[in-house]
Amino acid sequence: MAERKAILLRLRPEVIAALQRWAADEFRSVNGQIEFLLDRSLREAGRARRGAKDAAPDSGSREPPK
Repeated sequence: MAERKAILLRLRPEVIAALQRWAADEFRSVNGQIEFLLDRSLREAGRARRGAKDAAPDSGSREPPK
């Protein structure tokens, strides 16, 4: 498993509350939801490493495949 790095992330309370609701709707932790959203954004922007785990289909997403 790749090494993970902890970071401090400061968010407004309303952003945290929205993330908590969204994560619960998709059966993820808030940390998992943030990582999912960042991974998806990196892929869409063409900035994810090719062949890395980031390029794999998302598990646990309720969105239909594109």
